[in-house]
Amino acid sequence: MDCKEAEKKIPYFLQDELEGRKLADFVEHIEGCPECKEELSIQFLVAEGMEQLEKGDTFNLQEALLMKMEYARHRVRINRTLRYILVCLEAAVAAAIIIAFCIVFRM
Repeated sequence: MDCKEAEKKIPYFLQDELEGRKLADFVEHIEGCPECKEELSIQFLVAEGMEQLEKGDTFNLQEALLMKMEYARHRVRINRTLRYILVCLEAAVAAAIIIAFCIVFRM
């Protein structure tokens, strides 16, 4: 993912609308690109800061952004784990079908 694409995805990330591979690619790029990380911080500050001001709540935007990024990393890890489990299950089913085929046709 390049910077231009990452910057376009920032609003979607802030609204929790990125999933799967798109989320993983976004998080990976943001963590490795200081410029995009800064842009994310700015957009988060504007969006979240305005919402918190309207509510009259006290807030720590830096901590809130760190928590949001940690939650995104957590979602990426879960997604990768689930994909790994799915691949293993598919392999097990394929093996079971081959074994059953061999038993039925005595190969």
